[in-house]
Amino acid sequence: MRRTDLAPPRRGAPAGPRLFAMAAACVLLTACAVGPDYRAAPPVDTGKGWTLPTADTARPADLAHWWSTLGDPVLERLIDTALTRNIDLRQAAARVDEARALRDRVAGERLPAVTASASVNRRRQSENGPLPVGSIPGLGVTQTIYDAGFDAAWEIDLFGARQRALEGASARLQATTIEAQGVRMRIAADVARAWFTAVGAGYELRTQQATVNTLQRTLELARWRHARGDAPATDVDTAYAQWAAASAGLPDIQARRRAAVLSLGVLLGAPPERELARLDEPLAPLTLRALPVGERADVLRRRPDVLAAERHLAASTSDIGVATAELFPKLSIGAGGGFQALGTGDWFDASSTRFSVLPLISWRLFDGGRVRAEIRAREAAQRQAALDYEQAVLVALGDAERALSDYDSALATLNRRDEALAAARASHTHTQARYAAGDIALTELLAAERTLHEAEMQAVRARTQSAVRLVALYKALGGGWDAPATGLAAAYSAPARNTVIQRERLL
Repeated sequence: MRRTDLAPPRRGAPAGPRLFAMAAACVLLTACAVGPDYRAAPPVDTGKGWTLPTADTARPADLAHWWSTLGDPVLERLIDTALTRNIDLRQAAARVDEARALRDRVAGERLPAVTASASVNRRRQSENGPLPVGSIPGLGVTQTIYDAGFDAAWEIDLFGARQRALEGASARLQATTIEAQGVRMRIAADVARAWFTAVGAGYELRTQQATVNTLQRTLELARWRHARGDAPATDVDTAYAQWAAASAGLPDIQARRRAAVLSLGVLLGAPPERELARLDEPLAPLTLRALPVGERADVLRRRPDVLAAERHLAASTSDIGVATAELFPKLSIGAGGGFQALGTGDWFDASSTRFSVLPLISWRLFDGGRVRAEIRAREAAQRQAALDYEQAVLVALGDAERALSDYDSALATLNRRDEALAAARASHTHTQARYAAGDIALTELLAAERTLHEAEMQAVRARTQSAVRLVALYKALGGGWDAPATGLAAAYSAPARNTVIQRERLL
């Protein structure tokens, strides 16, 4: 019994509807994609809000170019240079180019592959072989075959394996791009941290040198009084020990300052010693301004590690579909055509044409369970990616909370140090007035100077620590790049409270 759907078309029947039906069937088949569809990032509990005191009316700070709000033109130039020349950033850009090329390769695999070829084959056949060349009229032992044509091959994406592979490659490209922005964020923070360390060490060096000078005067006074018999030798020894201890601190401060400047050179993509000239530059003040950090969920919309983890999760979900498609049949269509002749005069004649069409259906019936094992492996990888994403969310919230707490405590410490410094300055002013009036000896004035220098040193260190922690806070909040609009904005749209660091100090 003959099946009508396999019967050849009747003579004279139009072939257009049949071809259209076959094309439509192929399109419908390729629209089917097996495996889970990735829709949105899984929700993760982010808590109710920041744990520090809040101010809901504050507008979140602009974090994209936070360094431009600090009022330090030198820092702005350093970061702009680093974002242009830093080698880590250039490597990250190369990784993005690689991921884009891999994505384009996967996209190209969905289209037919066409190969053109041309050849001239000169051959001699054996007269004693299976083909009786010598007994066939017109067929010579030696032949020259001219061939030109093309070959095309296309594997129809019946169950969406190529579509899932393209989805995964696109998600990985997005993840690589976001990770490159994370490198940008890190470089900006490292430059600012190194610069603030260098500036703070410069202030420390100046204050420590003033302390050494005061102790030098104290030592000279103790020696003079001892020579006159007004002071015991123990006063000289004590003054010398204090002077030596203060002098011993100078090399350490100089080394920290030099190390910070050397690290700047590397961050700027240059030999480390190129920035050593900045050791002789005047110290620039830095204003620590109020910082509205915005809603708690904003951190998750901006942090590159969270966004990249979400994209890796999407890619892992697509990998399940790629593995699942191996359970189903594959349809490939091969076609070839061209011209073949024994002489150049007949090479491109109509009678020299050749063509072939080869549909091929293959279905893996038994493989020892390898495909299903691969599917289970991809599902396990997706669960790992989901846990990595959840961990990234928690780490981001923890970093932000810790950085916010550290900056708040640093500013509180700075406030106390400034109060102590103001009191030390007032006491030193009064001591100078009493010394000028002859009410006290020089030793009391020098003691007041040492107290003042100690307060200045503590205040300088508090300001440096506050500046470094401010950089850490900007980094923890995801500052340093323009975060893309993703599905995370909808996933974390619940209102959260704002926190504002209200204090303002000058470094």
